[in-house]
Amino acid sequence: MAHILAIDDDQAMLVLIKNTLKKDGHEVTCMEQITETLKNKLSFYDLILLDVMMPGTDGYTFCRKARSYTDCPILFLTAKSLEEDVDFGFSVGADDYIKKPFSILELRARVNAHLRREQREKIRCFSVGSIRFFLTKNEAWAGEQRLPFTKSEYEITLLLARNHGQIYSREQIFENVYGYDRESDISAITEHIKNIRKKLAAAGVSPIETIWGIGYRWK
Repeated sequence: MAHILAIDDDQAMLVLIKNTLKKDGHEVTCMEQITETLKNKLSFYDLILLDVMMPGTDGYTFCRKARSYTDCPILFLTAKSLEEDVDFGFSVGADDYIKKPFSILELRARVNAHLRREQREKIRCFSVGSIRFFLTKNEAWAGEQRLPFTKSEYEITLLLARNHGQIYSREQIFENVYGYDRESDISAITEHIKNIRKKLAAAGVSPIETIWGIGYRWK
């Protein structure tokens, strides 16, 4: 499931987008105009669908500014289909340009193709399940709740989340987080995991499991 933001001043278009993408299990947030506070929430979305011609801030202007806050794919949905319009859309940071009118199948295919892409380097943020990591801030969030991790807890959680499914022993976690030369007790990893789980549970999630006799992994 991906968290998708759709911005279009045509309410019927938003309903169509939401109903279409829900079929693939995506969660779609719809907005009819761009607000000043929206930039602070952009990192919560995995993909943005954006109209060009809107009252107030237009899509081109918003796309250019949005690139300072998110790495996620931005797809224009617009009737502006001249070659120069398409070129300009890509120049301001868009990843794709879907011309109206478009088919439901095309919309689903384009959106899912961009979500499958693994080549995009995660510079600012990435998410695993309901947990989103803000890499430039060293923060982890569950929904809209910031997880109060210490520096060590954040690094351990990030290691497991980035490599979800892979089992890490306490020694491997220690080496990856602290390095080989740090003088400390490896048994501290057990206490860190305990505290991490407690904070995740308070946010209603429990993604870390113990593989007895081996170590830990993010489910």
